[in-house]
Amino acid sequence: MPFIQTKTNLPVSQEQEKALKARFGKTIALLPGKSERWLMLDFEDNCRMWFGGDDAPCAYLEVKLFGSASGSSYDKLTAAITDDVCAVLGVAADRVYVKYEEIAHWGWNRNNF
Repeated sequence: MPFIQTKTNLPVSQEQEKALKARFGKTIALLPGKSERWLMLDFEDNCRMWFGGDDAPCAYLEVKLFGSASGSSYDKLTAAITDDVCAVLGVAADRVYVKYEEIAHWGWNRNNF
């Protein structure tokens, strides 16, 4: 039940969105027990964002997941999804933030896990 929200101050074409979807679908498997089958994505482009005092290309990703993962798993995921954003959108790695949130209760299909 992972959810990745991507915000950037760049425009994101439909082709780029599909490329990120495909990459994130593979990358999420770095977290044990997670797969594209349960992955939900949200893309927000053209956001009014500043990083380090300027509005050069940047991105902010929030990764929310049911349960928890180890620090080493998060380290691997941070590297991989940052690489995904850099490759597809051309944002420099040092202009990407990734936030993680572990969720204890997650609802789906009128029930909770």
